[in-house]
Amino acid sequence: MKRTIVLVVALLMVTSIFLTVSASEAGKLIIWADETRAPVLQQVAKSFEAAYGVPVEIQEIGFGDIRGKLATTAPKGEGPDIIIGAHDWLGELIQNGLIGPIVLPKDVVKEFDPVAIQAFSWGGQLYGLPYATECVALIYNKDLVPEVPGTFADLLTTAKGLTDKEAGKYGFLIQEPDPYHTFALFSAGGGYIFGANADGTLNPCDIGLDNAGAIAGATLLDKMVKDGIEVAGADYNTVTGLFNDGKLAMMIGGPWTLPNIQKAGINYGVAPIPTINGNTPKVFVGVQGFMISAFSKNKVLANTFVKDFLVSKDVMLQLYKQGQRPPAYIPALDAVKDNPDIQGFAASAANGIPMPKIPEMASVWGAWSDSLSLIVNQKEDPATAMHNAVAQIKKLLKCGQ
Repeated sequence: MKRTIVLVVALLMVTSIFLTVSASEAGKLIIWADETRAPVLQQVAKSFEAAYGVPVEIQEIGFGDIRGKLATTAPKGEGPDIIIGAHDWLGELIQNGLIGPIVLPKDVVKEFDPVAIQAFSWGGQLYGLPYATECVALIYNKDLVPEVPGTFADLLTTAKGLTDKEAGKYGFLIQEPDPYHTFALFSAGGGYIFGANADGTLNPCDIGLDNAGAIAGATLLDKMVKDGIEVAGADYNTVTGLFNDGKLAMMIGGPWTLPNIQKAGINYGVAPIPTINGNTPKVFVGVQGFMISAFSKNKVLANTFVKDFLVSKDVMLQLYKQGQRPPAYIPALDAVKDNPDIQGFAASAANGIPMPKIPEMASVWGAWSDSLSLIVNQKEDPATAMHNAVAQIKKLLKCGQ
């Protein structure tokens, strides 16, 4: 394998004499990474250079800027060979011809979290190497709720007993109106955002936010309001503030909430959301990974860098230490089994589904959020609110036209 790569490198270097030098330059790898991950990649680059004599340049780009810069520079031959990015960029990047598939042996694919692999798959091909997952889970105050309730019904019973609004104390809250944090209620009964085509890609005109399962979830939210558990106006700052003050027993939240919880000295735990009517709720999962530019002059080298130098427990653990998110690489996740927070979020992600990765998702949030607002403010019944939301989304997406 090494001899093959050396021959390829030699051929690329000869070819580069006749090409205009650009950011993606034959015989040299350019990698775009944010400042958090760049230091780890610098060390990996040294190993790659030592093995193959191929220079690797790590360019620090703000995570939020990578997608836009790739779109403007890559077609002009000025972009990178490899980028770090989020899986929900995939649809836009593929549809615009900006990234190409990567090739991993089947036995290597099996070493990754299946949800993470699904997140970076499109039309039967893999377009990214995942390294971290991110999702919400049940975060609970162990001093108020020593053990995770066995079912969601048990959770609500416990929450009602702990709620004393006059004293400013609450048993359980979900941020509202927030589709991202509320999706578990919808998914438990079979609600979904977009259905799938035969090749596994998403169909933006097959919307399942007003099917029977979704309406059941919206009805559950409505009942939580009527029972005095959920309250209108429970936004992010309200929910996390109450939890950090020890006045909220349970909430649905992500790993980004933990630093302030720890600073507040709360004795907390992280666990998957309990079953709803016997069904496991599915949360949205975000996955980060490495992708190869379709305009790279070094696709063979780039794939070798990804496959042979990033698929490593040590590298994945270094990336984990920088980002503090569950590793998508199972050997690395197993190596941090003594971290209950990471394992709690990983268990929640294992039951989840990747955030829809097509641009049409941007048209969903507003209408869905408006419907939740109407429900929690008791201005519209759940079925009407969700039917109207789906009708609005389909109109925005010009479905049926």
